[in-house]
Amino acid sequence: MSDVYVLEYVRTPRGKGSARGSLHHRSPVDLVAALQQAIVERTGLDPAAVEDVVVGSASQVDEQGANLARTATLLAGWGDGVPGGTINRFCASGIDAVAQTAARIRSGDLTLAVAGGVESVSRVPMFSDRGPLWSDPETVKRVGSIHMGVAADLNATIDGWRREELDAYAVETHTKAAAAWDRGDYARSVVPVPRADGTVFDRDELIRPGTTAATLAALPPAFEELGAAGQDDLAVAAHPEVGAISHLHTVGSSPALADGAALLVLGTEEQAHHQGLRPRARVIASATAAVDPVIMLTAGQTAVEKVIAKAGLTPSDIDVFEFAEAFSALCLRLRRDLGPGPDRLNPAGGTIAMGHAFGATGAIMVGGCADALDRLGGRYGVAAVSGAAGLGVAVLIERVPA
Repeated sequence: MSDVYVLEYVRTPRGKGSARGSLHHRSPVDLVAALQQAIVERTGLDPAAVEDVVVGSASQVDEQGANLARTATLLAGWGDGVPGGTINRFCASGIDAVAQTAARIRSGDLTLAVAGGVESVSRVPMFSDRGPLWSDPETVKRVGSIHMGVAADLNATIDGWRREELDAYAVETHTKAAAAWDRGDYARSVVPVPRADGTVFDRDELIRPGTTAATLAALPPAFEELGAAGQDDLAVAAHPEVGAISHLHTVGSSPALADGAALLVLGTEEQAHHQGLRPRARVIASATAAVDPVIMLTAGQTAVEKVIAKAGLTPSDIDVFEFAEAFSALCLRLRRDLGPGPDRLNPAGGTIAMGHAFGATGAIMVGGCADALDRLGGRYGVAAVSGAAGLGVAVLIERVPA
């Protein structure tokens, strides 16, 4: 068994997931290929030494179809001999790409690889693959597949969170994200991207620094109409104990849709030496989890609990929790159950503030965890994402001191 290390991490800024977003003019293949080129420019990595490129994406259709990873690798000029493959575990696709690739290196199957994720929601909309989980009424009924926002409100109802608590968390993450950008916390890893008009896009554009409890209190519930259209009936049929769902999340306490991409270079210590790269963090372990597909969004926390226990650690040992903010309720639940306060849970803000680029988010979480450990001098960090249908993936890393 070989130790596996994070050797480098790069990502794009996250753009609004709409035609008005700063990344809308760039195809998802182009985003990945540009990051591959940036890795070579920043590190001097020899692409010919890379044994696989693994990219997660949640909607693998149209511009994100046809094995995007292989296409991007060819377009990046990495040569014909570098393989590429794609993974789909819904929103956990990017973190699963990292976890699976690290496991292959640990087993000796690989020694140097690139893993990450991409999503261009503005060009390949959510649910556009029209899979049966979204589009077949019989499958939806049998599985109990509900919209993620309604699942979030179901969780909030079960846990008894108040609207004010959900809004307060959203204010907190926007405040932390704006402060982190102002401090330069993201400068090391973000690769600027030219906008369509030739200006430089170099900062996540969804952050609202002036967000306050008062501004969020004025927003209407985001998922009440979906619930009334039949989604609540599906949720209550699976969980009759709730009686009725309280629709409390708004667009302000929900993750905004984003475009973006992220890649990590993973390898053995020997490969790090050969490539002239410094190991930044050791990937200790990963865990996958699955829960009730109606409750859905708790699987990320379950994966966190599994991977911490697998490593023989406790939540108090973890210095940084990078947890994809799949709605405020799930972050409050993790904070209640595992104990991390604002200084340990998403210390530089999260996806409610900076946007959720589905397949890219998990890779951003792992890379952001390594960055945060470097910045804060912590030892252990865990990154995790919850996905549709009750899936979750977590990765545990240990900082390597410089």
